Amino acid sequence: MLVLDENLPPLLHRLPRPIFFTMDRDFRRPGWAHPAYCLAWLDVRVDQAAEFIRRFVRHPAFDTQAKRLGKVVRVHPEGVDCWHVGKRTEDQIRWPTT
Repeated sequence: MLVLDENLPPLLHRLPRPIFFTMDRDFRRPGWAHPAYCLAWLDVRVDQAAEFIRRFVRHPAFDTQAKRLGKVVRVHPEGVDCWHVGKRTEDQIRWPTT
């Protein structure tokens, strides 16, 4: 389905607690943070997308829907940069060490 950038938030409002994963950096807009959904820009190679989606949803800071909602995030090899609803600064969260 083709969705223009500006049409995405209204579409997400109609879905129950979605996470929208994209490889398009244009979706990293702090003003689009909303308590009803999560926008996640995968700033990784295409062949790494599935691995980083799994890492993101398993990360202790994002491992439940409640922890993900209301955020616009950049998922990258060093960790997750995260904007929260109502917060003016970005959090930088690193991957847990194993």
